[in-house]
Amino acid sequence: MFQKLIALLDEYSHEDFSIATEKLHKFIFTVKNLNEILEQIGIIPESITHDSTEEKLFAKVSDAVLARSFIELGLKSTVLTKRADSADVIAKSKIYGYTLVADAKAFRLSRTAKNQKDFKVNALSHWRKDADFAVLCSPYFQYPKRQSQIYAQSLDNNVCLLSWEHILFLLQNHVKENEHTNLSTVWNFSEQQAESTLVSHKKNCFIQDFDLHCSSLSKISTLKNAPFETFSQFLNNCVDKIKARGSAEKLYWLAEIRAIEEYSREQAIAELLKSKKIAEKIRQIEFYVNGISYD
Repeated sequence: MFQKLIALLDEYSHEDFSIATEKLHKFIFTVKNLNEILEQIGIIPESITHDSTEEKLFAKVSDAVLARSFIELGLKSTVLTKRADSADVIAKSKIYGYTLVADAKAFRLSRTAKNQKDFKVNALSHWRKDADFAVLCSPYFQYPKRQSQIYAQSLDNNVCLLSWEHILFLLQNHVKENEHTNLSTVWNFSEQQAESTLVSHKKNCFIQDFDLHCSSLSKISTLKNAPFETFSQFLNNCVDKIKARGSAEKLYWLAEIRAIEEYSREQAIAELLKSKKIAEKIRQIEFYVNGISYD
């Protein structure tokens, strides 16, 4: 199903951006096998060119997947079309009345080390405005493993550090908000965690504590450690799928290498000039210089 999504993204990328976005959103909000997309949506395909229309559409798709996920968890949710200084997704509890804003993140496997600015935790807290909670959804294994400023920011601002894998686990185990299950304990986890965290430990990774809380909602077993063990097994399955995805992404670049090796001298020069964006740089210089005047 993910490959079908990528095919549609490529097909619609030649259309008006707003129309393409609408079509892709319609696909996400009506697709039956959402879990198959959830398994892959945290990784941007290498075949999608950086800063291209396709990459921008992929970001729109990830917003829609997050909103659809909230709906599957029993909330009302929608994607915001206005992006300036605001979150991408909003949701509201149909039973308990709380509201939340959320931001979806996806990264390339080839992306180098990320920093706190990539996660925008402080910005998400600002975007909360009148909403009760703020939720960041990122690939599980892209969160820093040991220490990071984002954990301190999460605790200070009560921003939930969710992952696509957490959502997938909850949906696979049929967790849904109802009269007996209030998911605000998930969105409000950072506030609870902050109460038991020393100031000197604020930068420490607490994702495993969050794992335990999410896994306990599945009610798989009454045994104390059984839910967490099940979540660990689930993560191992996710690792296998990421490794398989990594192999596929490497094949893309290996194919690119073979294609480049077949270039003629003229093709190679043309591609090099294109990659350095020299023509664009010359046009920008001309635009700037021609616009200078002193009256």
